[in-house]
Amino acid sequence: MADKKHHGESILERINTPEDLRKLSWEELNSLAVEIRKRIIEVVSETGGHLASNLGTVELTLALHLSFNVPRDKIIWDVGHQTYTHKLITGRRDRFHTLRQYGGMSGFTTPEESPYDIYGAGHASTALSAALGMAVARDLKGEDFHVVAVVGDGSLTGGVALEALNNIGYLKKPLIIILNDNKMSISPNVGAIPGYLNYIISGQFYLKVKEHVASILDHLPGGKKMLEMGRSVEDSLKRIFVPGMLFEQLGIKYIGPISGHSIRYLVKSFEDAKKYKYPVLLHVVTKKGKGYKPAEKAANLFHSSPKFDVSTGKFLKKPLPSYSQVFSRTLVELAENDERIIAITAAMPEGTGLIEFAKRFPQRFFDVGIAEQHAVLFAAGLAKEGMLPVAAIYSTFLQRAYDMLYHDLAIMKLQVTIGIDRAGLVGGDGPTHQGIFDMAYLRIFPGFVIMAPKDENELRNMIYTSLYYPGPSTVRYPRDYVVGVELEPVKKLEIGKGEVLLRGEDVLILAVGTMVYPSLKAAELLKKRGVKATVVNARFIKPLDEGLILDMARNHSCVVTVEEGILEGGFGSAVRELLDSHGIYPPFMRIGVPSVFVPHGARKILLENYGLTPEGIASRTMEFVKNEQKKG
Repeated sequence: MADKKHHGESILERINTPEDLRKLSWEELNSLAVEIRKRIIEVVSETGGHLASNLGTVELTLALHLSFNVPRDKIIWDVGHQTYTHKLITGRRDRFHTLRQYGGMSGFTTPEESPYDIYGAGHASTALSAALGMAVARDLKGEDFHVVAVVGDGSLTGGVALEALNNIGYLKKPLIIILNDNKMSISPNVGAIPGYLNYIISGQFYLKVKEHVASILDHLPGGKKMLEMGRSVEDSLKRIFVPGMLFEQLGIKYIGPISGHSIRYLVKSFEDAKKYKYPVLLHVVTKKGKGYKPAEKAANLFHSSPKFDVSTGKFLKKPLPSYSQVFSRTLVELAENDERIIAITAAMPEGTGLIEFAKRFPQRFFDVGIAEQHAVLFAAGLAKEGMLPVAAIYSTFLQRAYDMLYHDLAIMKLQVTIGIDRAGLVGGDGPTHQGIFDMAYLRIFPGFVIMAPKDENELRNMIYTSLYYPGPSTVRYPRDYVVGVELEPVKKLEIGKGEVLLRGEDVLILAVGTMVYPSLKAAELLKKRGVKATVVNARFIKPLDEGLILDMARNHSCVVTVEEGILEGGFGSAVRELLDSHGIYPPFMRIGVPSVFVPHGARKILLENYGLTPEGIASRTMEFVKNEQKKG
């Protein structure tokens, strides 16, 4: 490392590519880590984002870029939500303030954004499989570069990560796995040992000393017996104290635990790992939220943080609760009177609001980790034994359990409720997280009930209805704050029945979920322009209120459907199929999200872009009606 110092100048401002890191001294690198943390905190406080995980990986990221030559060497980040430092030192420093903003920088790794982002990821547990694929391709092509997968301890709860580990151990391709463990701290009897001792014990120095001692004993009288006894003791101690035995048994060399906040010893460990000709796993221990006390104390709350006050760490809250909070509070209320109600989450107790249920009914709450497939199957088993399981899963993550929804819930008609959180446009997390596909991918299953509430009262009623429906049912609700209506006692809804909210003779607007109130406001705008609209709250994507829709379609000159979801195969498609099957062919228009991968940006901006605001719905409908009148 260089020793030259640049006084009075920000070190971060001198870093345009990872190559610039190699010009810094160890002291400057440590100062750079402090600067980076400060910058991340400043920006995320304004934009929201994954704060705690990124504060924990600053030194790890710097060490990786010091040791590996990206993009020639391949670093695959699992999820990609801990790559803010990576972005800051790979030419995106000046755009960092646009993080997660519309038209700005993504909060995840995105190959389209930078050649340093080797692999795009917004979901967990994918890095190991992708890294193995790259390693195999490298060897088949006769190329020579390192492949590194950075995986969090939480990601290893995902089944696909375990499948990949099994295959990695079998193929034995040179591959480096960085296990970023930010939950398990080193036990007290080891915690006082500096990172350097961890390096000696687990690294090449230790192996060389062990080999040297073995060589000496092998030539001494009785040495072989002593060596065998030593191996026996060593193996026993490993089984007791070393968590890496699992990886060793799978055929993956285990090194660790290593301090994740010592750049120097991380670099030495990575250089050691490069020497192996088979897969090696480095167990790196980091602290989530490091360097910012509020995030250190409540890393779970700062995992995916809203905007906050840097000086106090307090979130800038809205006056109304979120749909997720109403969902959880309603479930708590209902569980007070029915001990069969069980709540399940896949590593998102705070995000889904179920933390309140967990506090009230700890024996009836289960966080299964990042394992959506297991969550649905677990719920299936509970339902078979007469329980009333409710699995709250983000729309984008529910896709991972697609086969279970079909093979286990639908075919066996199991009484399981799926709370589809983050349904629709979710904002800053971008294309991997937009919950726009669930209506299309669920409505093909026979017997499934799919509901979407127009407000918090209807959400409560749908949860109640879903719990006691004798089959699989889902309630989809947005990542947003509620409308603000006064809460009423819960009541059951009649399955497949919508409601007429406004009557007019010119155009029929069939709206569902979050688009009901915007459609009502759009009807007011249309009335001022001389067009009278009927507005129907469909409530159900499946089954549709066939009688109501057919009757209304026959008595209106035009039909418009409005949904916050992908148009292909969605709610509007279902209505069109219904009308076609009955020989009813009115002029028909669907308003929703087109067949695109929706970028990141504020939810308000995205809704405006796709015409899902009162003004957008009114404008599209007015143009549609005028065009049909001209044809007539």
